[in-house]
Amino acid sequence: MKTTVALPTKFTGYDRNAMAFWHELAMEMNRDWFLANKARYQSLWVAPTEALLAAAHTSLAPLYKPMALSEPKIMRVNRDVRFSKDKAPYKTHIGSVITLAGKNVGNGGCAALYFHVGIDEDMVGAGTYFFDAAQLAKWRKAVVGKAGAELVPVVTKLRKAGFTVGGHDDYKKVPKGLAPEHPRADLLKQRGMTAMFPAIPRGLLHEAKLLPWIVKQATAVVPLVQWLHKHVG
Repeated sequence: MKTTVALPTKFTGYDRNAMAFWHELAMEMNRDWFLANKARYQSLWVAPTEALLAAAHTSLAPLYKPMALSEPKIMRVNRDVRFSKDKAPYKTHIGSVITLAGKNVGNGGCAALYFHVGIDEDMVGAGTYFFDAAQLAKWRKAVVGKAGAELVPVVTKLRKAGFTVGGHDDYKKVPKGLAPEHPRADLLKQRGMTAMFPAIPRGLLHEAKLLPWIVKQATAVVPLVQWLHKHVG
């Protein structure tokens, strides 16, 4: 269930002591402690993240017309431990997302903005983390054709600007049925396509200026997200 709280009037940055909450949670990792400190979680992390994404949504929505963006969503802090060896009940980061309307980011959905910050690896970016089976087929068809040639300069420009662009847990070889010598063979190995933003500048997390920085990076990846929407779905 999505956690909701009263939003600040505007995003002013995260409290400079906010990261202590994650360190304490990592040491405690029990329901009683979390419930006793849930108000801290909401005030230190949920509320400012809601404010940050609400403002980013307002700035980004016009860039995607006629496509619509979903309302910002805060991911559950509870971990799904059913199929994991790690039985820690809580995450040590906050995850949030704005997707193209009607798409679930965890099921082939395409994110216009994914924001993940905590004591583990920070990840801020956009795109589709993993293609589902139907999308993967569309991806390969697009890559080998004219659309693939159109994608290359988009990827090149983002990489030159400091974005990490590519897939995740990709194939080591070009899959069977596809030409291994194809000029875009590296793209044919991919199982997803994201553009991860450059690292958040030191100290910016605690300042209001994080918002325009996020919007600037998210604006740069609009052509990639639009390409994915058009050719992969």
